[in-house]
Amino acid sequence: MKIFCVGRNYADHAKELGNAVPEEPVIFMKPKTALLQPNTPFYYPEFSNELHYEVELVLRICKNGKYVSEDQAHKYYDAITVGIDFTARDIQANLKKKGLPWEKAKAWDNSAVAGNWVMFTEDMRKQPIVFSLNQNGNQVQLGNTQDMIFSFDHIVSHISRYFSLNIGDMIYTGTPAGVGECLVGDKLQGFLADQQLFELEIK
Repeated sequence: MKIFCVGRNYADHAKELGNAVPEEPVIFMKPKTALLQPNTPFYYPEFSNELHYEVELVLRICKNGKYVSEDQAHKYYDAITVGIDFTARDIQANLKKKGLPWEKAKAWDNSAVAGNWVMFTEDMRKQPIVFSLNQNGNQVQLGNTQDMIFSFDHIVSHISRYFSLNIGDMIYTGTPAGVGECLVGDKLQGFLADQQLFELEIK
């Protein structure tokens, strides 16, 4: 199982971090050990002093494929959820200054949260999907797929040019503006529209 992540897929988020809006999807990966398993507590990483949440819509790949065309890409995912790409922002900033890869900031154990899966429906293809993150009961991020720079199908097609897609792979499709710091004791809740798909406490 592979975890693909898309960076800077919402223009306002790219701007809030001082990044240019990309001309093609920015892809990075997390190992399977990054996925927080169900009923497993999430602990603040001891190597970071600035942990940030980034809420994202996550797709589940349901079909093996390579060089998938954009018009066929919708056949390769069957479920969606809301997740968090946790980022050690202090580590990332230091690595970026040196022009080094981001894995230590993005791909550590349990850095990827995924909520309960919801089957992807035809209605979801026809209208914008809204999702959000609450921190201690207050909404801190609100996303809408109509604000994505690259669509789900474009992302799936683009990734498949470079990597084989396999059943069970996951794609984190980018975070909207509003990323921020979280602390020990914070409670985070992820919503697809008004349906809560995950809740966790930072220990």
